[in-house]
Amino acid sequence: MEAVLDKQQLIDLYNKDLNELLEISSKYMSNNIEFCSLVNARNGKCSQNCRYCAQSSHYRTDIEDYPLISVEEAKKAAIESKSHGAFRFAVVTSGKSPDEEDFDKVVNLIKGVNEIEGVRSCASIGILTEEQAKALADAGLKRFHHNINTSESYYPSVCTTHTWQDRLNTCKLVKKYGMELCCGVILGMGESVEQRVEMALELAEIQPESIPINILMPIEGTPFEGYLDKIDEENVLRTLAIFKIANPKSVLRFCGGRMRLSEENQELALRTCVEGILTGNYLTTTGKTPEEDIKTVEKLGKNLLEN
Repeated sequence: MEAVLDKQQLIDLYNKDLNELLEISSKYMSNNIEFCSLVNARNGKCSQNCRYCAQSSHYRTDIEDYPLISVEEAKKAAIESKSHGAFRFAVVTSGKSPDEEDFDKVVNLIKGVNEIEGVRSCASIGILTEEQAKALADAGLKRFHHNINTSESYYPSVCTTHTWQDRLNTCKLVKKYGMELCCGVILGMGESVEQRVEMALELAEIQPESIPINILMPIEGTPFEGYLDKIDEENVLRTLAIFKIANPKSVLRFCGGRMRLSEENQELALRTCVEGILTGNYLTTTGKTPEEDIKTVEKLGKNLLEN
């Protein structure tokens, strides 16, 4: 069965019997699971008003602010991640865009990570200019992460200090300069089923190599702190299946919030639509240990993909 990219067809699939839907998405699966990891290289004091985010300076949240870490700290974290089977390693910073001084420092962090044999560098540092995208490619960055977060139609309900198009423009720059693109979403922010399908189709247009799937973990002090009931486990699974069907060549990746799913449903997703895991802790929420994830991969009879 070929991937279905028509909106109404995807909505119809979304509403099928769950087992039938997951059987369809499973046809696009490999038997591999790919680990990646990250270091939160700078935390807090972001100027943007993304309503889900603990790092936004617009809200009062219980979060520690700290400046950019050193090259040595980044390399140490990358080496540790590699020892746990994560050969992709991301340097992540808060903020809309890196200023000139910080950008140069981030480039040095990336060059440091690139010195580690068997580790592929990734960065998530916000909205880029064309000059910055070129500089990152020239520095040897393998992959850049920049989420669309939600559908274009719902984006004004999530953030008003920048636009969905701003995010898309950065994704296009990443592709233009030959870097791989990691681009995904946050589910459960109040979007409709139709808007989840729109996300799947928008990602199909962007064609990222990796699609990180986050499930909102409501954080006290943010406007979305009471949004725990905006999506349930069944609808997460339905959305994951639709994303895989619409994006058969992209690796869907469990990221923040997957702990909202039961162990059974995490394993079900890994059998039928998810082929990657951001292992360890996330930016402001906790995940699973790499050891736990390795046991899950073995239990499912999957192959842990190596560099």
